[in-house]
Amino acid sequence: MAKSKSLKITQTKSVISEKQNQRDTLRSLGLKKIGQSVVREDTVANRGYIRAVAHLVQVEEVDA
Repeated sequence: MAKSKSLKITQTKSVISEKQNQRDTLRSLGLKKIGQSVVREDTVANRGYIRAVAHLVQVEEVDA
């Protein structure tokens, strides 16, 4: 069985002075602090979330 791809998302910048929808997007990804990382499935929806806050996060592909 093939393993699904996952994304490791790390918050690299602060949400201070960012729009509320970008703050909400980071919270929906599970990020609360600078330097915090989460692993999420590589789905179209998650890619859209990441695109909305690309300037605040760093993304790596990992095998899950």
